[in-house]
Amino acid sequence: MANTYQGACGRVPGVRPGANFKEAVCIDTNRVYDSVSDKNCLEDLQVTFPDEAQSIVNNCCSLKLKEVEVENVYMDVEPIPFNKGFYTVDITFFFQATFEAQMPGMSCTTLTGVTTFTRKMILYGSEGNVKVFCSDQNGTNQNGGMPKVCLQVSAPVALGCRIVDCSTSCNTGCGCCNPCNPCNPCGCNPSSCGPCDCQTACAPSCGCSSTPCSPQRQVLITIGIFIIVQMERRVQMLMPAYDFCIPTKEPETPTTGDPCELFKKIKFPTDSFFPPNASEIGKENPCGCDR
Repeated sequence: MANTYQGACGRVPGVRPGANFKEAVCIDTNRVYDSVSDKNCLEDLQVTFPDEAQSIVNNCCSLKLKEVEVENVYMDVEPIPFNKGFYTVDITFFFQATFEAQMPGMSCTTLTGVTTFTRKMILYGSEGNVKVFCSDQNGTNQNGGMPKVCLQVSAPVALGCRIVDCSTSCNTGCGCCNPCNPCNPCGCNPSSCGPCDCQTACAPSCGCSSTPCSPQRQVLITIGIFIIVQMERRVQMLMPAYDFCIPTKEPETPTTGDPCELFKKIKFPTDSFFPPNASEIGKENPCGCDR
């Protein structure tokens, strides 16, 4: 009996219906052992600003959150003792937030600050106790014993921000936001005063000023994010093969003729003027595939 294979939607794109695959081939690829989707509303994330931007925040009359971007993501994977095949994944997001600050009697100023958020989860990644060496990596161990974690994150949704006022003077020790210095509110020099002691008032001998520190403001933002986390492991799998992928499409050469002639070839954007209803979306393609 001939070996035939059809996709979940009835056929495989690029392969004629009912086509027989030639052979079963072994491929080296990443297999997803576990995956999760997550929706998080992150409330009251404290934003850190450079000194110049913080000075503007301290004196502005209004602040508006314009945009939030994911700058980087750090992931740490550790096996769970006595629970073979399961791993804890610590994910730390680094966000850059853009604000519009309104100063009294001045035009709006754009500010940027950073904030972080940490999420922990448990995923299954199976077991592996091998070391992988490849010639194109100059014999470097690819750590085949540990699974790999891949994360997809959508653009964060900026939901809002608020300013919290907190003032700390040199005579009250550490306050809620340590405005002058994270450890010495009065600006003491730790090298001459010894270890930081946030419970002890600054002494004049340490070079502290008797003038209270200026009021400091904290900016707290609320954002929403959608993420997909996958735990993968490099494996060899047997797959049906039809043939090599040979491109059949020819490249189109852009024309430098009459721009109006080029414009005439563009289809009228009907959907832009008459957006489809929710009930109409997917009628032509209910399975979601490209037939």
